[in-house]
Amino acid sequence: MEHDRSGRGGAPGEGANGGPGAEPMVLREERGGVVHLTMNRPAGFNTLSDAMLGALEAEIAALAEDQRARVVVLGGRGKAFCAGHDLKEIRADRRADAVRALFTRCSRLMLSLTRLPQPVIARVDGIATAAGCQLVAACDLAVCSETSRFATSGVKYGLFCSTPMVALTRNVPRKPAMEMLLTGDFIDAGEALRLGLVNAVAPADGLDAAIGALAARLLDKPRDVLALGKRAFYAQAEMGLEEAYAATTEVIVDNAMRADFEEGLAAFVEKRKPAWPDSRASGDLARTGEGG
Repeated sequence: MEHDRSGRGGAPGEGANGGPGAEPMVLREERGGVVHLTMNRPAGFNTLSDAMLGALEAEIAALAEDQRARVVVLGGRGKAFCAGHDLKEIRADRRADAVRALFTRCSRLMLSLTRLPQPVIARVDGIATAAGCQLVAACDLAVCSETSRFATSGVKYGLFCSTPMVALTRNVPRKPAMEMLLTGDFIDAGEALRLGLVNAVAPADGLDAAIGALAARLLDKPRDVLALGKRAFYAQAEMGLEEAYAATTEVIVDNAMRADFEEGLAAFVEKRKPAWPDSRASGDLARTGEGG
């Protein structure tokens, strides 16, 4: 089921999902604990206009408070996952304050994906360029179709992908990342897989099945433990070695005191599947959704 979130966010004078009568900027669909967010401006290649950023921000903020949402899948309609920022919008107002506000907002969106408790899977079917490539890198996991292509192409238009570089260099080894940034050239799906930008590549007609299978592997894990682990993963990645071990020791102690671990231990000893405390009240979530 698609839900219009048109009352949230967006540019001045425009709702998060467009003005009156406009199609929703972002489509939202829920399937058994998996929430699919789909950027819905295919004619504009789902560029990250100010309005699109507002719509995505609103959806992510709502998901952070949604206890029923266990996995998030982020995709784009049409031939592009996302073609980066709207260059026409930038050209219309190149004042430093306006450009700073736009890129600050985009960075805030990327950080919100990292901070979201649920795992986020990028569903890529088409091109992902500049900030669109950044968006893929900012998601926790990514699956793309065989025909998908990726680029940090800003340099070709005289604007180095400085902010996309932040997410890219935390996913892709240094030399290939630098090549992407300096040349702006596309890499194909196979190369994206080899470099670690995506987790899997699937035929276009099998993309949703591949994402559904990945989501299913997350749905049967304890929600709160995944959230704890995701938060710790990103925190320790920015620490020195000793600090990271000290911090994650406290995380694992906290985890070990939780009911989820108690249930996991009991299930291990009793040779049965765990019945996680967070899913007992709504345990049908992990069993009824196809996830893709």
